[in-house]
Order: sequence, then C-alpha cells, then structure tokens
Amino acid sequence: MSQFSDAYDRRFYYLRLSVTDVCNFRCTYCLPDGYRPQGVNNNSFLSLEEIRRVTRAFAAAGTEKVRLTGGEPSLRRDFTDIIAAVRENPGIRQIAMTTNGYRMERDVDKWRAAGLTHLNVSVDSLDARQFHAITGQDKFYQVMAGIDAAFAAGFTQVKVNSVLMREHNSHQLATFLAWIRNRPIQLRFIELMETGEGGALFRQQHISGTVIRDQLLQQGWQLRSRSRSDGPAQVFYHPDYLGEVGLIMPYEKDFCASCNRLRVSAVGNLHLCLFGDAGIPLRDLLAADDQLDALQARIATSLGQKKQTHFLHQGNTGITQNLSFIGG
Repeated sequence: MSQFSDAYDRRFYYLRLSVTDVCNFRCTYCLPDGYRPQGVNNNSFLSLEEIRRVTRAFAAAGTEKVRLTGGEPSLRRDFTDIIAAVRENPGIRQIAMTTNGYRMERDVDKWRAAGLTHLNVSVDSLDARQFHAITGQDKFYQVMAGIDAAFAAGFTQVKVNSVLMREHNSHQLATFLAWIRNRPIQLRFIELMETGEGGALFRQQHISGTVIRDQLLQQGWQLRSRSRSDGPAQVFYHPDYLGEVGLIMPYEKDFCASCNRLRVSAVGNLHLCLFGDAGIPLRDLLAADDQLDALQARIATSLGQKKQTHFLHQGNTGITQNLSFIGG
C-alpha cells in the first residue's frame, strides 16, 4: 500500500486515534457540564482488536506516529494493552498520548514499559486554584507529581498543553517560562478554537498566539525546524532554557498547508479534519484481519474528499460541538 496522500499532495504520517469519549474533568472550554454519553457507552468504543486492526492498516500505509487520545484515554481499563497493540507495528516509531494527567503518577511506568514514547499533559494554569476553576478538579498537585513520575520513568521530555485564554493565562508567560527554564518540558500554547457550543466563550477568551510569539522573539527565542511526522506546533528554543515553547495557531494563514494528520474517533469514524462536516465509517471493515486491503482502500479513497483548508475563519466549525476530540 502506498503512502496515504490527498489531492493537494499532502502526505499523512500521523494518526490521532481516540479510544474513548469519556473524560472525568470539566474544563470550561471543553466539557463545562462534564461528559454526557449522548447514546454511547463504554461498549460502543473500539475494542482492542479493532484498534489493533486500524493501526495495522495505517502503519502499512506509511503512518509513523500514533497519538492515543480521548476524552481521557487512561480511563480505559485496557489502556496499557492498547499501547502494546500499537507497538506491534514496527513502522510506527512514535506512540504518544494526550492526558489530563489524572492517572500518570500511578500508571506512567506501565505505559512506558508497554511502548509509550511521548506524553502530552494538559495544564492550563500553574496556579492550583485557577487550575481547579478551569478543570473542575482539585488535582493540580497530583498532575504535577505525575509529570515528575514521567521523568523518573525515563521520558526525556514531556509536552504540556495549555489552551491560551485571554483572562486566564495569556499574561502568565513569564511564570510558565520560569517553570521550564530548568525542566525538559515543551510548553505548548493552543489557541482557543470556536466550536458549535463554544461561540460565546470564544468571543470572550480568544487571543491570537502571535501575541506570545512576538514576546518570545523579542526575548531571543528561535524557531525550530519541523520533521515530517511532527504535529502542527511552531516550536521555539532558547540557549538559556532546557524547555521549549510550542504555539498551535489554527487561525494563522497556511496553517493547513502542512497538514499530515488524520483522525479516527472512538466509535471508528475517519475524520479528515477536526472541523469537517462528517466522519467516514470504518468499523464495518474492522471485524476481521482479512479486511485490511478493503480498509486501506476506503481510507485512500476518502482522502479525495479532504478540503484544502478548514473554514474556521468563516465561523464554520462543522459538526465539532466541543474541544474534547482535539487530543493535543
């Protein structure tokens, strides 16, 4: 099977695979009222064997990186087995996860041993009270202990995701930079994106990542070059800092030109864009090992529908009602 590519000659090396929609945090910008099942339950999500088959199909078509997302992926009891199943594919060189950090201190050793190579942890504030206000959970110190546990387990870098919000953290760059001066943390500011349910919050809290970028450049930070399986972040480094800063700015011109990512939802739908109009069902082709060719063919054919860009600038958020499917 040749490399998955689209009509704009973009090649897809990176799969973001959601393994559950369930999350135990209630972040103000994502699920402020908590997780609502909306007709699905734990038995509705892809099984371990289905996950094994879909990642095998992507790996055979040149996927080099798989990110396991949710919801909160660690809420699945078989999450360690999921990591091990993805690891079975020799072509997949990076297995990452995005987590709220809730179970890191307890389980990160097991994840590492199973084959996890990269970690993204969501931390929107370094103030414990504000963290509680944003997430609905008084777990700041538990998450910080989890990051320490990740380094103790052998991870050489941890990425920390912070959704950039005007009132909460856009003025805290100095605090964040002091935190990463002597820690190998890549701090990633993600621009708040408008969703179907989040229009009012977007208008109140959105601030462009260029504000942070300008401050970094003024302080001597330099842009690092990207590799082909990297995510969408512009990454900056500084000789005086052990940590790095990444900026994810979906409203910037040509953001989609370097797209190398496809998404599969927890119920087995292929999403060509986070803000697309619909998903392409794959689950009927995940029932048996002998469906691999048909599965790859459906994915390859579907890529002909991928648009050149999202339409966020026009306020079109597609079917995305909240940010629980972003995955970092």
